[in-house]
Amino acid sequence: MQAGVTVVTGEDGRITEVTPGVPAPPPGAEPLRGLTLPGLADAHSHAFHRALRGRTQSGGGPGGPGGGAEASGGGAARARPGGAPGSFWAWREVMYAAAARLTPDGYHALARAVYAEMALAGITCVGEFHYLHHAPGGVRYADPNAMGEALIAAAAEAGIRITLLDTAYLSAGLGSGSGGEPLEGPQLRFGDGTAEAWAERAAALKPAAHARIGAAVHSVRAVPAAGLPVVAAWARKRGAPLHVHLSEQPAENEACLGAHGRTPTRLLADHGVLGPGTTAVHATHLTDADIALLGGGRTGVCVCPTTERDLADGIGPAARLRDAGSPLSLGSDSHAVIDLLEEARALELDERLGSRTRGHWTAAGLLTAATATGHAALGWPEAGRIAPGALADLTTVALDSVRTAGPPPALAAETAVFAATAADIRHTVVAGRPVVRDGVHRLVEDVPAALARSIAGLLDER
Repeated sequence: MQAGVTVVTGEDGRITEVTPGVPAPPPGAEPLRGLTLPGLADAHSHAFHRALRGRTQSGGGPGGPGGGAEASGGGAARARPGGAPGSFWAWREVMYAAAARLTPDGYHALARAVYAEMALAGITCVGEFHYLHHAPGGVRYADPNAMGEALIAAAAEAGIRITLLDTAYLSAGLGSGSGGEPLEGPQLRFGDGTAEAWAERAAALKPAAHARIGAAVHSVRAVPAAGLPVVAAWARKRGAPLHVHLSEQPAENEACLGAHGRTPTRLLADHGVLGPGTTAVHATHLTDADIALLGGGRTGVCVCPTTERDLADGIGPAARLRDAGSPLSLGSDSHAVIDLLEEARALELDERLGSRTRGHWTAAGLLTAATATGHAALGWPEAGRIAPGALADLTTVALDSVRTAGPPPALAAETAVFAATAADIRHTVVAGRPVVRDGVHRLVEDVPAALARSIAGLLDER
């Protein structure tokens, strides 16, 4: 940590000069008192899942919107392996019920509030894994990308950057045939019919100064094997990031082995999905060969510890993936909480639980996962560092709160990772512009009220 650093930004929102050891802020400077870091990157988000916070802690049953596993919002709930109350699959049915009610306007309002919450947590860029494309029944809106455009606009109004990871979601499960099981109920909103139709729709999305467009394979359950090269080629042609949910649940592995005789990782590798431009999300249940494939190909891995423990997914082999060569990033995924410092802390603490040893990452290494590696995974390699030429995206952690007071300045990074929370974020700056000052969002008034209104509207609780 260096004291008395001034950061000068240009009209283009990039850093032009970094000077340490300045005894006092220059006239007109914006003081950022505390530990100032590069802005945090949330590499995996499903914005509408924020509406489920606190509602699915009884196994996705009473208290969730529409009830328990029967709440498919349309088609009959399909039995899944391990779909008992308290399982991931029961939670998924509650999530589908919420998804069934979203409109472009409602999604814009909810996402704007969620992204404002992210800014308050020091997040300056989000990777939105977006698969809720169409109207109920799968009917296309007049603008086929109305839902994605609503998310892009929401991020702009909340003052953060976004990589919209437009997601191919074509089947309900692997099934026994090459085409997979047909979508039904709320899932019909996710599908484009074929990978080629997905590619045509996604190609119409336009980037903006604050927004970049990437691609995603929802999972090997949701994209038949023949469609995987189509999505991969779309991303490679554009130099766009490509993300994929991978082996979050053992049931996914078992189904893939049954249908294809290989693990999901092997299937993705055989169809050209893996590699340096790809990020696998979760990667919780892997074989030794899977880890070697991911690491050897420099495929990134986004770990989402708070969601993985909230859904009882398990603890993934993050340290082994890192050692094998996979760059690690972090995401808040279902938004059980939005706190990238907690995600970073959990990466180390979960590894301690599994191994019963300490010291797998340094504090600096964990902060790198929350900043530079996350931005790279989202296609923003010019962010995630404080240096001339980098984007002027910054976040400041207070070192004088009840959680952070006491340690010496030399241990500021350790204090931030192992003691601070999102509540300790004091300032957030994007492109040199203060978005959060002294813990108050400057663009979205009363973020808690905005969250409450948008969620009540979605769940018809007004």
